[in-house]
Amino acid sequence: MSSLPHEEAAHLRGLLFDLDDTVLTHGWLTQGAYDALWAMHDAGLLLIPVTGRPFGWAEVIARQWPVAGCIAENGSLYVVRDGASLRVSDSCDESERLDRRNRLEQLGARVRSAVPDARTTDDRYARRSDFTWDIGERAHMPDERVAAIIREIESAGARWSRSSIHLHATFDGDDKASGAIRFCARELGEDEGSATSRFAFAGDSANDAPCFSAFRTTFGVDNVRSAIARLSVPPRYVASRPMGDGFAEIAEELLRKRRA
Repeated sequence: MSSLPHEEAAHLRGLLFDLDDTVLTHGWLTQGAYDALWAMHDAGLLLIPVTGRPFGWAEVIARQWPVAGCIAENGSLYVVRDGASLRVSDSCDESERLDRRNRLEQLGARVRSAVPDARTTDDRYARRSDFTWDIGERAHMPDERVAAIIREIESAGARWSRSSIHLHATFDGDDKASGAIRFCARELGEDEGSATSRFAFAGDSANDAPCFSAFRTTFGVDNVRSAIARLSVPPRYVASRPMGDGFAEIAEELLRKRRA
């Protein structure tokens, strides 16, 4: 983190960031991480979570956190505060969304038959665009069993991504980077070509790989080191502390360099 140049920090308009194991510490939003969000907000940075968590979570976060909006389900949907209400942007229309939802339920049944020990996530009820299995949050699946689920996903013609805690399947084409760039262009008026240099990204896991590749200024919390083997491009700057403490460290260094 100490190698972040002052000029690079000062050029930034905002920060995109992952939730689980980046801002959240084993599912908890600690005081240090929440204070870091407010410190960056008060310093004028635009904050946008980019998470694999469900649309239902994004609604709450967009209402209650000091953020410009929230991108959910690995880029397929986002929620933005519009005055006193919320506005939702989906990457496809209602008819297509329903068709994809039905296909995902069929895929879920297929996985239940082929991998009986696979457990779906406890937040699945709040999702729209993906189907998710718990591989590291409350259940801990060996890699070979995760690979068995992935084979079923691929044979159904769906895409998959893996975070530190969940395995996702979707028929959507977006990833975190495409969803984030679309949000910056449509909601913040940022040219798509400049969004990748004007906004930084902070994350920790393999499903953050598209953002680590797309954005110029990228941060990892210390626990990103366990995912390095699955990242074609690692984050440029890495905190010395993990999870929420590491996020607070990133915010502190970023603001210090901007003040200087």
